[in-house]
Amino acid sequence: MASLFIADLHLDDSRPHITDLFERYLAGDEVRQADALYILGDLVEAWVGDDDDAELPTRIARATRAVRASGRPVYFLPGNRDFLLGQDYADRAGLTLLEDGVVHDLHGRPTLLMHGDTLCTDDVAYQAVRRQVRTPEWKANILAMPLQARRAFAAKARADSRAHTGATMESIMDVNAEAVAQAMRGAGVTRLIHGHTHRPAVHEFTLDGQDAQRIVLGDWYEQGSVLRVDADTVDLRRLQST
Repeated sequence: MASLFIADLHLDDSRPHITDLFERYLAGDEVRQADALYILGDLVEAWVGDDDDAELPTRIARATRAVRASGRPVYFLPGNRDFLLGQDYADRAGLTLLEDGVVHDLHGRPTLLMHGDTLCTDDVAYQAVRRQVRTPEWKANILAMPLQARRAFAAKARADSRAHTGATMESIMDVNAEAVAQAMRGAGVTRLIHGHTHRPAVHEFTLDGQDAQRIVLGDWYEQGSVLRVDADTVDLRRLQST
């Protein structure tokens, strides 16, 4: 069997065909026969709290809970859009929460799992904001706001993010090679899987004299992107939405 990885779905009511694709994929044979499904962050465009009563979180939970009920674990590692997702929703959705930077043994090979945003160290402005919003105090203050206020805050944050992306060189928003090397050395691995940059690829390189691999997951804005890993192969492919 294989381990499956997805990330950067950015599910949102404005792209219902992608939510439909997500539900169909999770209900399909590949997922139901896998060793495990990993979601490495940015499952939604914005997460405003586990108490969100909108339809989309309910649909997501129904799909992931069904996978878990079939006997397949569903691991979730938060990204920069859904780091407020907590244990309450995870329990309802059948998710096992993972810390960014965890190492899992995939068919005999220790593999570092990350969302990927901490590797983009050249984007100094983003990293400064990230440090601020990940503090317990900031998160507690946001979650204490009324739900409607959180939705408005999330909409503004998305607009600010689009403005920052449009004004920043693409190379700055990609991973930094030394940050990748340091993360892999610190974890003692020669393989890393991450998302965030929306640049799907399998990179082969040398790390401290050893063959190493960095796999970048694709986004789900126009189609799906799935990584299938088993003992012998690594297959990164697209899923068409129609």
